[in-house]
Amino acid sequence: MQVAAQRRRVVVTGMGAITPLGLSVEAFWRNLVAGVSGIGPITLCDPSAYPCRIAGEAPNFDPGQFMSVKEARRMARFTQLAVAAAQMAVEDAHLDLDRTDRTRVGVILGNGNGGFPTIDETMRAIVEKGGMRISPFFIPMVLTNMASATVSRILGAKGASSTIATACAASTQSIGDAAELIRRRAADVVFTGGSEANISELGLAGFCVMRALSSRNEDPQAASRPFDARRDGFVPAEGAAILVLESLEHALSRGANILAEVIGYSATSDAYHPVQPEESGEGAARAIRLALEDAGVLPEEVDYINAHGTSTPLNDVSETRAIKLAFGDQAYRVPISATKSMIGHAMGAAGGMEAVACVKTILTGVMHPTVNYQYPDPECDLDYVPNVARQKNVKTVLSNSFGFGGQNACLVFRKFEG
Repeated sequence: MQVAAQRRRVVVTGMGAITPLGLSVEAFWRNLVAGVSGIGPITLCDPSAYPCRIAGEAPNFDPGQFMSVKEARRMARFTQLAVAAAQMAVEDAHLDLDRTDRTRVGVILGNGNGGFPTIDETMRAIVEKGGMRISPFFIPMVLTNMASATVSRILGAKGASSTIATACAASTQSIGDAAELIRRRAADVVFTGGSEANISELGLAGFCVMRALSSRNEDPQAASRPFDARRDGFVPAEGAAILVLESLEHALSRGANILAEVIGYSATSDAYHPVQPEESGEGAARAIRLALEDAGVLPEEVDYINAHGTSTPLNDVSETRAIKLAFGDQAYRVPISATKSMIGHAMGAAGGMEAVACVKTILTGVMHPTVNYQYPDPECDLDYVPNVARQKNVKTVLSNSFGFGGQNACLVFRKFEG
């Protein structure tokens, strides 16, 4: 507790989001609270050959609203999404970069798959036209670091630039690493979160042969059903969410509107399996405990948990066990909701979107529901805020993200109090 009180404080001052529920933070949050699903038939590729033909797509996203046509052509979709969300975040934070020391502004973003659709399209071009007919921008378009690099370039952020590629935990870990950068005085401002755009035949094929995806194509909006006994896999999704983190001193010096504070972070590894979570939830529970310890927060002080909640049979049970291990009897008293029930699983962008939801929960005192929770699973027996939003005075929030490869990351947010 003493160490936490002495270290540099990190606050959230702006947010931007491109999601299956809308192309702004406001639309995203409004639909989450209303229990609206953003999942529908896939339009970004031909899914007819695959058992999963549904996804959470960013509706009517037009990169031309955020960048020149020339710039957009040289970016893969995941980078376009990141640039759009970053520009929204700058505006939301009322951050004048021309009056900011850009050498003290960093970018740390999470991403899982890079430019899957671009890779898919390019391989088709090689087969049909030959390798010398592909775009000369192919390599820089598909590299996973290009979202961070491009956001840095466009915003003129000359501080540390990094990409976290820990699959489903990437955005959450990027936010934690960004907070650590500020804590150790290596930056004053960091743009952080993540982006993902993997809806393509390549992505569908890879996940379908793993049997990881839902095949509830006849009822897309009911397909993602975390913690429900009849869940049958996750639903792929895309999007981006960017947060502006600042040191408290920097935010106060410019009169920023402070949305919330990042007070705890941890990352652990299951060291267990390439894609399956460790069954007991021990590795995830350790991440939760360490994040709470880093925040100086006891389990009974957590008002709300935003779950990883993917809607896969193994993950939801493992996460429930992890929460029980970390919280003990308190696990039954803390409300939990799964954002992925409405947006699907945006992989490297998921934790960023969920971080936005956590901050909005703190600001509004509303916990969005876990929709499609109809059939209780005896192994998932906690309070998942089923189907209807709930009001509560929320001060402290835990956000969980658990990625392929057993890579776990947790964040703790708190209502800002000067």
